[in-house]
Amino acid sequence: MDKGIEHLISARNSLKASVEKSEALTFSLEKGGHRLEEINRRLPSLEVAIRPIQAPEDALSAVGGHISRAVVPAAAVLKVFDAIHGLEKSLSDPQPDLRGYLGILKQLGQALRFLGENCGMAIQWLADIVEYLEDHKVADERYILGLKKALKWLQELVVGEEKGRLDGGLLEVALDRLENEFRRLLMENSIPLPMSSPGQQACIAPSPLPVTVIKKLQTILGRLIVSNRLDNCISIYVEVRSSNVRTSFQALNLDYLEISVSKLNDVGNIEGYIPQWGKHLEFIVKHLLEAEYKLCNEVFERIGMDIWKDCFAKIASQAGILAFLQFGKTVAESKKDPIKLLKLLDIFASLNKLRLDFNRLFGGAACADIQNLTRDLIKKVIVGACEIFSELSVQVELQRHTPPPPDGSIPRVVTFITDYCNKLLGDDYKPILTQVLVIERSWKHEKFQERILIDDLLNLVITIAINLDAWSKAYEDAVLPYFFLMNNHWHLYKHLKGTKIGIFLGDSWLRDHEQHTEHYSNLYMRESWGKLPVLLSREGLILFSGGRATARDLVKKRLKSFNAAFDEMYRQQSNWLILDKDLREKTCQVIIQTIVPVYRSYMQNYGPLVEQDESASKYAKYTAHSLETMLDSLFNPKPARHGSFKVRQSTRKFSNGISDQSQTSPAI
Repeated sequence: MDKGIEHLISARNSLKASVEKSEALTFSLEKGGHRLEEINRRLPSLEVAIRPIQAPEDALSAVGGHISRAVVPAAAVLKVFDAIHGLEKSLSDPQPDLRGYLGILKQLGQALRFLGENCGMAIQWLADIVEYLEDHKVADERYILGLKKALKWLQELVVGEEKGRLDGGLLEVALDRLENEFRRLLMENSIPLPMSSPGQQACIAPSPLPVTVIKKLQTILGRLIVSNRLDNCISIYVEVRSSNVRTSFQALNLDYLEISVSKLNDVGNIEGYIPQWGKHLEFIVKHLLEAEYKLCNEVFERIGMDIWKDCFAKIASQAGILAFLQFGKTVAESKKDPIKLLKLLDIFASLNKLRLDFNRLFGGAACADIQNLTRDLIKKVIVGACEIFSELSVQVELQRHTPPPPDGSIPRVVTFITDYCNKLLGDDYKPILTQVLVIERSWKHEKFQERILIDDLLNLVITIAINLDAWSKAYEDAVLPYFFLMNNHWHLYKHLKGTKIGIFLGDSWLRDHEQHTEHYSNLYMRESWGKLPVLLSREGLILFSGGRATARDLVKKRLKSFNAAFDEMYRQQSNWLILDKDLREKTCQVIIQTIVPVYRSYMQNYGPLVEQDESASKYAKYTAHSLETMLDSLFNPKPARHGSFKVRQSTRKFSNGISDQSQTSPAI
């Protein structure tokens, strides 16, 4: 047993020693493996390091010079590149020191030009040394492969789309900031001009930007043009200045420029718009656009005329001048109406007044759209005005077949034409109408004479006078024609005497109408109120004893006849109208003098015969005073009632009738 135990112990110890030796051997093997891995890793570098030793002696002796020649330009490029990034902080904001900013930007440009000129050369030198190393097997192939990849990337950077970003994009950012400064200077110094006060004469506005600001803008432009950013500057300038002009427009209340053609067909709507349009157009041209024209010239003058005129053309168009011209064109294309002739002449006068300004401001090729629309507008205004003027005579003749006013007053066409002709021969419209007719005739290669204009207007009035007879014959009432002719001949005499058209018609023509007034007034009195006094005859009224009852019956009968005739005549004529106050008062006084004295005398002598009768009020119905009051109130104007004198849109011919009496149309 003892020996067995000893053998076991000996075996255990032997096994333990073997395990320890195994562990020691395992550790040694692991340690050796790590060393082998490290040696394996170091072998390539060692191989690279040993490679030059393995290279030919002459290749090794020459490689140093090649490396020096390649590294020197590359180092210079890197030094400039580092310097560029040193400028970054100084290019953060041009506002505090624009001149200093531009100076640094100039340095950046010079540095970039150096990089652009030398990067290629430096890369080529580096490529040459790589090629030398590869050809002479001075360096390891893997090392040379890495160098080739780096060179390829650099070459692509220089010749590709990134060529302009050798500075990492710093120049583009700096130029963007310079554009923003250009915009800021414009926006902070662009102040909308106020509308001139009513009656204030339009004048050429001074430059809307301070001289110092203009110089800064010019300086920025000069730098940005070098970088091919002129189009950006023009876009910014047009955007800011157009917005500034439109802001000035907002104070003018220009909603009427958007009015529809259907609304413009109503002459009443045009009445207020055209004077407003002319005033606004003059303000816009002489104040706003004149200032923009001058400013464009000052800011862009160093670049060239074509540039600044093109810039101004864009501002004018975007600001809204085309909308003004289009409004005038819409008016010219709307329904033809005689009263619209005056409005077309107003439009022509406004454009003619601004003719020199238009030619100067919009004379260049850049303003072709404005020129074309202006020429089109002027042509439509001239043609439209001449069409209306030439059709007036036809319209007046057509009115001859329309019914006269039922109240015996003045037809709308009579008052219209008399006032109209005086307007057209007045100092305000005659020169304009003459110029329009001269231009229109010149297009037809015809010569215009001023006497033709006068004769045409005289013929209108003469035709109106001829129409009076035709109208008077249309009445069914026997007395109303005399009343109507008295009314209208007096109107022609009074409203044409001393006027432009009256002077051309002559004193003899006017006296004839004055005499016609008296003639028809006498006929009117004879056939109407003049018949009433004979109803108060005194025949058979000799008062004697026993004949009182007979006399009373005669007085009653004659008063009853008078009252009935007076009531009927008053009822009928109470709806008749005399617009002229003098003629109305004169006519009423003639009627009163014809009726009242006879009635007063009759009632003083024979009134007592019926005044004591139970039915006295039936016969003594009026007093002399009540008759006078009633007669004095005759022929007074009623609330406003107007006819119209319009042109049909469909055929461009004048309407052949007076429109419904309930319609209203603005008078001249």
